[in-house]
Amino acid sequence: MSTEPAYQPSSRRPIADIFRLTAHGAVRACLKLGISADAISYASMVAAAGAGACLLFAAQHRWLLLLAPVFLYLRLWLNMLDGMVALASGQASLRGEILNEVPDRISDVLVFAALAHSGLANPAAGYWAALAAVFTAYIGIFGQAVGVQREFSGLMSKQWRMVAVHLGAWTAWFLPTVPVLEWTCWLVVAGCVQTVAVRLQRILRALEEKKRHAKK
Repeated sequence: MSTEPAYQPSSRRPIADIFRLTAHGAVRACLKLGISADAISYASMVAAAGAGACLLFAAQHRWLLLLAPVFLYLRLWLNMLDGMVALASGQASLRGEILNEVPDRISDVLVFAALAHSGLANPAAGYWAALAAVFTAYIGIFGQAVGVQREFSGLMSKQWRMVAVHLGAWTAWFLPTVPVLEWTCWLVVAGCVQTVAVRLQRILRALEEKKRHAKK
C-alpha cells in the first residue's frame, strides 16, 4: 500500500463557507455516483454555453436576459463543486489543476463572445472583455508558475465578472434602449486592468520577499 500523501493544491480560490455549504450534498452524491471532478469541470463549460446562448439571442427574445444569470451562477457553482469533489475523492492532482483552468478560460470566452455577437453591445467591447478576462486569469496563474502564490485578488476576479454580466443583463432588460451590456463589457475591461495591476504588484512583492528569505 502506498504511503505517499495525497496531492493538495498549493492555492485555492477563497470562497465563503456559506457557498460551500450549498455543495456538500452534491459532493456526497458525486462520490456515490462516481462522477469525476473532470466531468464537473466540463459541465461548467456547458453552463457557460447556456449563458452565452441566452445572451446571444436576447435581442430577439429579451426574456433571455433574465435567464442568463441562472447559467452564469451555475457555472460558478460547478467551478466550486469540481474542486470540492476532487479533494473529497482524492482525485486532486497537477493534471486536475490544468483541467480546472482550461474550461474556465473557455467559459469566459463563451460568455463575452456571445455578447459581442448579440447585437446588444459593440463587438469590440465583447471581445476586449473576453481578452481581458483571459489575461487577468493568466496573470493570476503566472504567480504560481514562478514559484509564489496563485493570485485571486483584484476587483474583477472570475466571480465578479459574472456578477457584472448578471447586473448588466437585468439592467438591460429594464432599459431596452440603453446600451447597458456594452457599458458592462467596458466596465469588465477597466476592472480587469485594475486586477492585473494588483496581481502583478502582489506577485512581484512576493518574489522580493522570497528572495530576501533565500538570502538569510
